[in-house]
Amino acid sequence: MGKTMKLLENLQVIDLKLDAWHGEKNGLLGETTALEGQLETERGSIAAKQAEMSEVEQGKRELEENLAAETDNIARSEVRLKDIKTQKEYQAVSKEISAAKKITAELEEQVLQKISRMDELRSEIEAMEANLKLLEENISSRKTEILDKIEKLEESIHADVAERDSMIKGIQPALLSRYTKLRERRQGLAVVEAKNGSCLGCNMNLPPQVYNNLFSTENLITCPHCQRMLFLRRQDDDIQ
Repeated sequence: MGKTMKLLENLQVIDLKLDAWHGEKNGLLGETTALEGQLETERGSIAAKQAEMSEVEQGKRELEENLAAETDNIARSEVRLKDIKTQKEYQAVSKEISAAKKITAELEEQVLQKISRMDELRSEIEAMEANLKLLEENISSRKTEILDKIEKLEESIHADVAERDSMIKGIQPALLSRYTKLRERRQGLAVVEAKNGSCLGCNMNLPPQVYNNLFSTENLITCPHCQRMLFLRRQDDDIQ
C-alpha cells in the first residue's frame, strides 16, 4: 500500500471515530433535551390543573355571591309578608319566596359540586407535584451522568482532532478535498479495501485490470462503481 493511501486509510479511521464520538455526543444532548421536555410537560400539566382550580374557585365565589343575594332577597320578602294586607299580594310574595328558595337550593348544590371538584383537583395537584419532584431528582441525576459522559467524549474528540490535524499535513489539499467529498456522498467511507477482486465498499466485482493495477502501481485507483479510493492490504503493511 502506498504511503498516501495509508495516510488516507488512517485518516478515515480517525474520521469514523470522530463520527461515532459526535454521534454519541449528539445522542446524549438529545436525551438531555428529551428529559427537559418531560419536565416541561409535567409542569405544563400541573399549570393546567392549577388554572382549572382557579376557574373552579372563581365559579364558586360567583355562586356564593348569587346565593348570598338570593338569601337576602328571601329575608326581605319574608319581612314584607308581615306587612301585607291583601291575600293576592300575600300569595304573590309567597310565590317569589318559594321560587327564590328553589334557586337557593340549586345554588347550594352547585357550590357543593365546586367544593368537591376543588378537593379532587387539590389531590391531583399534590400527587402531580410529588411526581414532579421525584422526576426532577431522577433527571438531575441522569443529567449529571450525561454531562460526565459528554466531558469524556469531548476529551476523546479533542485528542482525535489534534491527531487528524497533524495527519492531514501529509496529504495534498486536492486529494484531501476529494476524500472529504467522497465521505459526504458515501456514508463516511471514502477509502475501502479491495479483496478477492471486489470492492468492499459497494461489494461489486472490479474489472480485472483495475484489480491487477493495485498490485503494480502506487497511483490512486478508484472503484468504477462507487468511486471510492481503493487499497490492497498486504501482509507487510504496517498495522495501525
